[in-house]
Amino acid sequence: MEFDFLPKLPSSNLDDRSFDDLVEECIMRIPRYCPEWTDHNLSDPGITLVELFAWLTDQMLLRFNKVPRKNYIAFLELLGIRLQPPASARTDLTFYLSSDLPETYTVREGIEVSTVKTETTEAITFSTDFPLIVAKPRLQHVLTGLTQEEIPQSLRERVISTWNRQSDSFWEGSEQPIFEEEPSPGNCLYLVINSDDPLDGNVLEITVQGASATPTGINPNQPPRRWEAWDGQKWQNVLIKEVDDKTRGFSFYEIAQQGSNPEQGTEVRLHLPQTWPVTNFTSYRGRWIRCVLTPLGTNDSGYNRPPRIVGIGVRSVGATVRASQSYMIQDERLGISNGKPGQTFQLQQPPILERRDSEYIIVIPPGGLPQKWEEVRDFADSTSHCLHYVIDSISGTVQFGPLIREPSQLKSQTEVRVRIQQPKPEDTFVQSSVENSTLEHQYGAVPPRGAEIRIVSYRTGGGREGNVQAQSLQFLKSAVPYVDSVINHKGAINGADAESLEQAVIKAPRILRSRDRAVTVEDFEVLAQTAGEGAIARVRCLPADMTRQAGTVGLLIVPNYNTDAITQGLGLSPDKFDLSPGLQEQIKSYLDERKLLGIQVQLQQPEYIGVSVQTEIALEPTYDNPLAREEILRAIRISLYKYLNPLTGGIDGKGWPFGRPLYESDIVALLQQARGVRYLGTVLLFPIRKQSDTFRRQPSPERVIDPGVQGLICSWADNSLRSGHVVNILSR
Repeated sequence: MEFDFLPKLPSSNLDDRSFDDLVEECIMRIPRYCPEWTDHNLSDPGITLVELFAWLTDQMLLRFNKVPRKNYIAFLELLGIRLQPPASARTDLTFYLSSDLPETYTVREGIEVSTVKTETTEAITFSTDFPLIVAKPRLQHVLTGLTQEEIPQSLRERVISTWNRQSDSFWEGSEQPIFEEEPSPGNCLYLVINSDDPLDGNVLEITVQGASATPTGINPNQPPRRWEAWDGQKWQNVLIKEVDDKTRGFSFYEIAQQGSNPEQGTEVRLHLPQTWPVTNFTSYRGRWIRCVLTPLGTNDSGYNRPPRIVGIGVRSVGATVRASQSYMIQDERLGISNGKPGQTFQLQQPPILERRDSEYIIVIPPGGLPQKWEEVRDFADSTSHCLHYVIDSISGTVQFGPLIREPSQLKSQTEVRVRIQQPKPEDTFVQSSVENSTLEHQYGAVPPRGAEIRIVSYRTGGGREGNVQAQSLQFLKSAVPYVDSVINHKGAINGADAESLEQAVIKAPRILRSRDRAVTVEDFEVLAQTAGEGAIARVRCLPADMTRQAGTVGLLIVPNYNTDAITQGLGLSPDKFDLSPGLQEQIKSYLDERKLLGIQVQLQQPEYIGVSVQTEIALEPTYDNPLAREEILRAIRISLYKYLNPLTGGIDGKGWPFGRPLYESDIVALLQQARGVRYLGTVLLFPIRKQSDTFRRQPSPERVIDPGVQGLICSWADNSLRSGHVVNILSR
């Protein structure tokens, strides 16, 4: 293995003789050792044997000269550098119940959901990381506000006081307007909800009974409203799809089209945040949801009168829980202990994902009770009484404590042998005293002979293949009571393959600089990437003048993602690089143990700016045929998606540089390398910037697209957004 990427320091060749040198040396020795051999022609069988053994010797020397590289790898092992195992992709799975249950329902953790198995690909399995709790919500208050406020101050209760409570979750009464009599942007409807159990991640279905024949005047396909929930820090959008609002912005359009009475009621389905705490606003306490009347677009019409309702209620119809790509193996028997130090056992299905508290090894001594042993990173701090073991996550090898013979023992034994051979009067009892001394050290306890070794459970899986698309996880591996369906509304992220030896060699100098302590800018970047265990592609430490306050370190994180969509001509949208709460917690926990006291770490996402390229090309006459045109256009689009990407973009292919603007000349230089292109026409760059919670394509092109000081360029295909690249062929 050649480490071409390492600094080329001067190194000695342990034996620099070549094949020709060895043959020549052998022939020169013939007169001295075998003078009767006089035929030195190439056709002589003796010369053939000389060349054969010279070739074998040359191969031995070649391998002998690789010893320094072997020593380098051994040095990495002494530093404690280990290859990182695969990182499991993560996503949120939403479970929907088949019916409304009378009490809180809990689904155990470890429920397995998979993708479709095809003839060419195996099913990819995800397991839930936590129990799923579907609680029973109670509607406490229905409030309104004149303006949209981050912290509501002016609230008015205009419904509950005049309505009758039909149940804990449903109220009914006379007609009441949702917004003001003259609706204007910023009007808010607030729902305050309580429950005896947590409602984090629940899927809430709000049943709304509208007043009959209530004209609203809005476009029911694009109603000017937004549903949000307070997650403890900000208002978060909780309406995933427009079709989840069957009231069509309280216009009850579909009910009216069907000739039904809106008073029968229809539903709004909201997916609540993973953290939905109880909060006090003014004199009201509970969990908060609001519907905000948003500003109108150029061609949109607003409410000509406020929508009116005669009843409203809430219920939970499901819940969302975090899941990771993994497959659980339980109660695996590893073998029987032979009572010797350093013994190893092999797990059946490596690689092994990071262990949880419920995943450990038990040792059952003959006639004794099962003992719970503890996994450690190494045996450096283990004594002979510590019930410790080590697991190699990639190979699945389990090792128990080794016995180390101290160097002083070898030295003492050598001295004894010398004195025995040359005895002196005072050395009579030397041998016996040395033999009785303890010069061995046991690191970690040894399972007694005959003990059975078992592992309670472990998880296998991980890799880039786990970064599946949205709505691809829909199949329960086993039936779960009261669960009707399951789906992932967002694609899985953070899956990464196991670390290669080359990657470990590259990171070794950075680890030596940081010494596992976060002090400098480079330290935070290196350790943050190490904390991600392969789930982080890039890290950028923000300058001091860009952080919010003194003593704060800001880190821009770009998670890893499967880049197969680029080769398929689809690109990667910015939502693929969302920083999941689980990954944030993992990074912060790792850095908290290594940063200086008083330093606060803030994890952020870069500002992503999308680019849609529109250009014209002329082909060489040789390739001006339908098959070649299709292939050339596909190759150009793939090269654009690859070049304008946070992971594979830029000139060096290591990701678009932070803060680097995109110029028209960059695209020209890229397309000039395309096969079959004779010359280029006009190149237009259309920026796609985020406005509120959505991306919008600018109507006019820009010659330079600047992502900002710490922004990144990306590109992806979305027909509704018109974000894809358009390449037209000029006719001759």
